[in-house]
Amino acid sequence: MPVKFYEDLGAFKLFLLDCGLLGCMVGASASQMLIGDNVFTEFKGTFTKQFVLQQFAAMSVPVYYWSSETTSAEIDFVIQTDERVIPVEVKAEVNVRSRSMAEYIKKHPAQNLRGLRISMLGYRDQEWMENIPLYGVQKYFGAEV
Repeated sequence: MPVKFYEDLGAFKLFLLDCGLLGCMVGASASQMLIGDNVFTEFKGTFTKQFVLQQFAAMSVPVYYWSSETTSAEIDFVIQTDERVIPVEVKAEVNVRSRSMAEYIKKHPAQNLRGLRISMLGYRDQEWMENIPLYGVQKYFGAEV
């Protein structure tokens, strides 16, 4: 900490302003976007990560991205609260293997990190990581919904 000190402006991902723009760009109909969880299965991780980023933006949470220089591992978002740094992985389905998260935590042992996975599963507390459901992002961070 602070995470901003380690910011590398050459390592970034691009996102849109909101999920509706993403749906429009790919030609998805409004019904496909709004009915059921179809959008999460069709767009897989792209739409889900966009949705989570919007939740962070609504709470004015600065987000960062991490990728390994030696492997294909990457962390979708790295955020900092007053108390800790939280590596965040977003999974679109119930397959929630987190190899990149494990690598990131192992690579930074002095920080005593505990990861956060946001997925279609319910709440699950593991020793090294918590899983929260997609709809619970703002509540997890204490934002008024």
